[in-house]
Amino acid sequence: MKVNYNMSAVVTNKQLLSTESKLTGAMERLSSGLKINHAKDDAAGMAISNKMQLQIDGLDQASRNASDGNSVLQTADGSLNEVTSILQRMRELSVQAATDTNSLDERTAIQEEMNSLREEVDRVSQNTEFNTKPLLDGTLDVRVYAKNVSRISTSVNVEPGDYTLDVTQQAEKGTMTAGNAMFADMTATIGAAGAININGSAVEISATDTYEQVYEKIRDAAEIGNTSAEIDADGALSLTTLKYGSSQQIEITFTNAALAAAVGFDSETPAVVKGTDAEIDLKTGFADSATTDIDGNRVVITDKSGFEMAFLIDEGYPAAGTTGTVDFEVTEMGAMTLQIGANRYQTMDVRIPKLDSDTLYLDTIDVTKVKGGDNAIIELDKALDKVTSARAAIGAYQNRLDYAVGSLDETSENMTAALSRIQDADMAEEMSNYTQQNVLQQAAISVLSQANDMPQQTLQLLGRKCYGCGKEAGIYKTDQSEQQK
Repeated sequence: MKVNYNMSAVVTNKQLLSTESKLTGAMERLSSGLKINHAKDDAAGMAISNKMQLQIDGLDQASRNASDGNSVLQTADGSLNEVTSILQRMRELSVQAATDTNSLDERTAIQEEMNSLREEVDRVSQNTEFNTKPLLDGTLDVRVYAKNVSRISTSVNVEPGDYTLDVTQQAEKGTMTAGNAMFADMTATIGAAGAININGSAVEISATDTYEQVYEKIRDAAEIGNTSAEIDADGALSLTTLKYGSSQQIEITFTNAALAAAVGFDSETPAVVKGTDAEIDLKTGFADSATTDIDGNRVVITDKSGFEMAFLIDEGYPAAGTTGTVDFEVTEMGAMTLQIGANRYQTMDVRIPKLDSDTLYLDTIDVTKVKGGDNAIIELDKALDKVTSARAAIGAYQNRLDYAVGSLDETSENMTAALSRIQDADMAEEMSNYTQQNVLQQAAISVLSQANDMPQQTLQLLGRKCYGCGKEAGIYKTDQSEQQK
């Protein structure tokens, strides 16, 4: 037996400390619910779980981003639904104005409503916002830079890059000028009576009318007939179409030769004059399969896969007899970029074109003019097609975002399950382990108590019989003389 080193107690204490450490770990896992609370628990598992947690957080935020993007698109589509209703109403009014049962007064009243509706389209375009971000004024569309053209619009299938074309002939208005300068003296009477018809707009002339009165009547009739009437410096009557292109024409007829001569024309039915369309030659950036649709100075270039670029060539460009070059720079700037992934470059670009009276050419509609109702129907059909195309693109974006949200949520769920398998503690297993370590701790404490008592048993070896009294004596009474006393 040893006194200085109680090895039984040392061994028991070591086991007790180990058990206590395991018990503490079990209690920590039970209280946190996590299998990995410190790097020492599972270094590799902690590294993996941290990366997975980053991905899960990113996926959850990307899902919220996609949902916010969907809200933006719903707002835009709601406003465009109202624009569609406005255009349908304008087309209904155009059909009403196209019938000749309406007089000029009725058509004027219809045009007033059309003007008001056009202003509402502009208001919707300017005021539709989401989180103070405009949606329909072109802010969310790509930027296209070019000179000598305006009202540029591109479809979502037009890739960023440089596009070049040559304008080989400028668009021109139809112009008709009287051969004789009869309006030099505006105070003189015309001396001939009859009717003048300009593009279907008729006016009655009296022989007693002065040339000033005749010009006023011709001017008003010409305006209704989509033509402007001017008197040049020599006093000759000149008529010019209001718009450019071969679809615009001037046809003036007189009821008799005398009236035609009095106005300055040699025949009751002068030759019909038409405008000319611009001519272009596609250069770099455009495929060989691209085609053009030109109406005056209004150009639409289309190609397969939904490629479309539309614009309006500036008036008078290029100079007569010359060729002008137009360079388009289509950039990636402007489109709304949605972060719909947990990592870099996992984005989606959303484009919403500018949709107002300019891009829809609603400002060219005037039902008070001859065939104004028919022309308005054609123009509004084009405008409705453009709005419908924009809404279809928005709907496609929304469907994609819906699938993106579903995919992100599913991925997040699966990764969370994988993270749970790495990090989460098995509570049943940990409770069994806790119970085991708790029992072992209590047993170790009991054994340690007994081990600490073992050195005291050596005192029995040092004890003596007490002389005279017959009792065991302690070590402090070993001297016999003292015991005898």
